[in-house]
Amino acid sequence: MSIAQSLLPEFDQEMQNTRKALERVPEDKWNWKPHDKSGTVGWLASHLSTLPGWTTMTINTEHLDYAPVGGPAYQPPKIENRKDLLAVFDKESAEARSALAGVSDQDMMKGWTLLAGGKTIFTMPRVACIRGFVMNHLIHHRAQLGVYFRLLGVPVPGFYGPSADEKDDSAAAAGN
Repeated sequence: MSIAQSLLPEFDQEMQNTRKALERVPEDKWNWKPHDKSGTVGWLASHLSTLPGWTTMTINTEHLDYAPVGGPAYQPPKIENRKDLLAVFDKESAEARSALAGVSDQDMMKGWTLLAGGKTIFTMPRVACIRGFVMNHLIHHRAQLGVYFRLLGVPVPGFYGPSADEKDDSAAAAGN
């Protein structure tokens, strides 16, 4: 089994879980944030919707300088509502899955570099970048969105089983 093939089941599960969260983003709270140092609901959800695209970029490029000297900085797409949020997420996650399904082990072991202003932030094998910088990053921000949901009274979806907001009828039935 290739490296990519071993990652695909986890990728599929995390994309499914992330979409469940994005489906619950309250449009009327798009600009709400829990603290002055926090991002808004809209910013956080938009960031989550574009993170799968970093898989595609990692596979198809050797580096990204998100703030190149003398050049334009990386600009994520402007997303202003749930419909656009889900459309971007669906497009980016499908493209990422396709790129991941087709990448060789040799290419997964090649280094990928993140730069800022020409200075290296990190270089690591693509597989490590996809696991750490993309997947773990996505899971981290999805958990943050869950906290935002809790503070806003939005039911938190279960990701690895039911959440406190979801009734698990099968567990209740088993206890009887």
